[in-house]
Amino acid sequence: MTERVIDPELLIHRDATALAHAVAARFVTALVDAQSNGGVAQVVLTGGRVAAAVYRAVAESPVSATIDWQRVEFWWGDERFLPPGDPERNETQARDALLSQVDIDPARVHPMPADTGQTPEAAAEAYATELAATISALSDVKGRAVPAFDVLMLGVGPDGHVASLFPGYPQLEVTDVSVVAVHDSPKPPPTRISLTVPALNRSREVWFVVSGEDKAAAVAEALTESSTLPASAPKGRNRTLWLLDEPAASQIQ
Repeated sequence: MTERVIDPELLIHRDATALAHAVAARFVTALVDAQSNGGVAQVVLTGGRVAAAVYRAVAESPVSATIDWQRVEFWWGDERFLPPGDPERNETQARDALLSQVDIDPARVHPMPADTGQTPEAAAEAYATELAATISALSDVKGRAVPAFDVLMLGVGPDGHVASLFPGYPQLEVTDVSVVAVHDSPKPPPTRISLTVPALNRSREVWFVVSGEDKAAAVAEALTESSTLPASAPKGRNRTLWLLDEPAASQIQ
């Protein structure tokens, strides 16, 4: 059976600050909704300046107390393959801005492996195994479960990359595993780990959170029907949201 394609929705905010606060409010509501039946909310975090601003806004919001943080499972869409605690790691950013500020269950925090001497391929394999072992699956990829997330947040690079899936790189075409290693990234650091497109597409809602005029051309191209940019590939099963500030939206026709 062919899956239904969800048309993206665009929500445009005045500037990066307004965008961060709007996404933070939406994030709190989404987690409360996901927990409304007594379940555990499954979220995928991203990195970058606007993401850090969103996390700080969530932590500072009085309504964040409506979330049962002990029933939130945290994952990452990609990671820089750097030593533990490196300030460039997406995990470090999220811990500093949000996870250290709320009452989380440490067992429900699933950072991608850091560089402790193993190969990035082994680290990707380990994360795929952790995904499969932790979350009930919507479908299987080569015998390994691909999870169902509630909310997955993504940034978009000026070149149209998402997570660590870059234009023209073979990892963008991988469909038989849920996590891949990435070498020679055009954006430093060169070695990374990333969810694949099939894994990204197992989210009920995909949110592209994008700020800045330097992303405008990539945003506009990704939203065209003929786009081959990585940013055009992830789609939410129920909803795909592009949450933009005015500079990032400035070239959309």
